[in-house]
Amino acid sequence: MGNIIVAFSKPQDGRNIRNILVKHGIQVTASCTSGAQVLALTDDLRSGIVVSGYRFGDMTCRQLADQLPPGFDLLLIASPSRWSGEAMGRIVCLPAPFKMGDLVSTVRMIEQSQAEKRRRMRRQPPQKRREEDQKAIDTAKAILMERNRMAEPEAHKYLQKCSMDSQVSLIEAAQMVISLYKMA
Repeated sequence: MGNIIVAFSKPQDGRNIRNILVKHGIQVTASCTSGAQVLALTDDLRSGIVVSGYRFGDMTCRQLADQLPPGFDLLLIASPSRWSGEAMGRIVCLPAPFKMGDLVSTVRMIEQSQAEKRRRMRRQPPQKRREEDQKAIDTAKAILMERNRMAEPEAHKYLQKCSMDSQVSLIEAAQMVISLYKMA
């Protein structure tokens, strides 16, 4: 199950939608009353669904959808007069009033499409490194092997650890090692 955020400007509307989802076995991560709250939550999460109304005090659903991270989909629950005739882009629209079953099945459909996207991404072979990036990694390993008397696997493991500890890519860690040893 993904992260589901319920976002409506009226707290009572949000509670009602949340209760429907929970009643049907769908876990709701959070309820929000503003677009800024939603964006703050989505920054900490990798993917999910935002179930929202058309307008908040600080932004519209379209502005919210434009600012959501790539792993998130927006399910808009609003009167068709609000959005009919407009190209809503990546926003999934559910006309209000709606049946509980329609809401639940739409949320599950979005969850399935997100799971399928993740599966497709995992099936893709990893991208090959560019030649200059691989040269930087090899140079950094050679420096570590020469100066610190490490074996090649140890040097590679050291680079990986540096990269994870400093929260940078392996290539950036290699470039840091190269620049440090050039200064010495």
